[in-house]
Amino acid sequence: MAPILHAAAPAATATDLNSLWLMVAAALVLLMTPGVAFFYGGMVKAKSVISMMMMSFGAIALVAVLFVLYGYSMAFSQGSSWAIPGIVGNPFASFALIPQLTSGADGAPDLNALAFAGFQATFAIITVALISGAIADRAKFGAWMVFAGVWVTLVYFPVAAWVFNLGDDGGWIQGFGVNDFAGGTAVHINAGAAGLALAIVLGRRVGFAKGMVKPHNVPLTLLGASLLWFGWFGFNAGSEAAVDGVAALAWINTLAAPAAATLGWLIVEKLKDGKATSIGAASGAVSGLVAITPACNILTPFWGMVLGIITGAVCALAVDLKWRLGFDDSLDVVGIHFVGGWIGTLFIGLFGTGRGLFFGFGPASLGQQFVGAAAVTVFSFFSAALLGWIIQKTIGFRVTSEDEVAGVDNTVHGEEGYLLDDREDASAIRV
Repeated sequence: MAPILHAAAPAATATDLNSLWLMVAAALVLLMTPGVAFFYGGMVKAKSVISMMMMSFGAIALVAVLFVLYGYSMAFSQGSSWAIPGIVGNPFASFALIPQLTSGADGAPDLNALAFAGFQATFAIITVALISGAIADRAKFGAWMVFAGVWVTLVYFPVAAWVFNLGDDGGWIQGFGVNDFAGGTAVHINAGAAGLALAIVLGRRVGFAKGMVKPHNVPLTLLGASLLWFGWFGFNAGSEAAVDGVAALAWINTLAAPAAATLGWLIVEKLKDGKATSIGAASGAVSGLVAITPACNILTPFWGMVLGIITGAVCALAVDLKWRLGFDDSLDVVGIHFVGGWIGTLFIGLFGTGRGLFFGFGPASLGQQFVGAAAVTVFSFFSAALLGWIIQKTIGFRVTSEDEVAGVDNTVHGEEGYLLDDREDASAIRV
């Protein structure tokens, strides 16, 4: 019997390889949001762990849907599909990604466009999830979901258009000359500014004072930090959208900078408090990951490590600002993401390859980096403050003091994070 011959499959192209890497990177970035849930969940009190983690998982569900429906259109419009050129796209230009389903070769789905859309969706998701740490222990889940949906629509999608929409027809921050490779402004400064605004609007927790709540599950937080670091390789190296030397540079900087930041944080913690803690190690690593995010494509590994150790040390001090200034940022979104994002963004203007002030390129780049960071800060802070205030005055954003003390998990979700066996003596176990 003659063998059955099959037509040879076409050889994979460089574009196909890049799209494959982008899809893998997107999966890594999506894993970061459960990482945020674990990282935050371990640091709150035991009676709030479900509430804390649900805000991250709620962000995945809601933001993914909104991004596919119209977020991609708003952030990545081109040409005549801009609603306001350089500012925000027409939300119906690629509604539900319908044009991308038929714009590939021979009318097939466009592999590269869909891979890029999936990658960018995961950025929108984690940016929203990061905000939740600022209002831990006292927010209603329904109100949080309303805030998340409106904020990602009115703030994140336009800011993503400013920063990530590249090319001659791109967003205004990118066109202004700001180097934000993977989201120092669009993700971390954006989330940090919004978190600060919500912390102020919702007010302080009951009994607000230094040391009021100790992390109830340190291993959970370390697990979260580990997942974040693992996923961050996709976050940074994936932002090149290609398998090349720039992606490799971003990858090695994502290893080196947070490692140095961990050391910087622990040194300051030891000098300041007498002990180097595991929570400090996890927080230091995250601060370094934040700072290297905008700069991972433009710093040599040496300068990446310098950035890391500076950021770890500064953020270890910055997290105490909430006690001095009186704003209740529960899980240090401001001290880590806002401060770390600013440090990394400005550091480019000082030590960025081919543009840094200390390499003889003048102050122009530093000025550009400052303007980009400041614009996102102002827009995000005041938008979040107004939105949070409206929600608080209408449906209510904060739980009652009685419910806060009783535990948000049970009062809001009707669940407990650690349900003891009825046969056990509950008084003998402390969670």
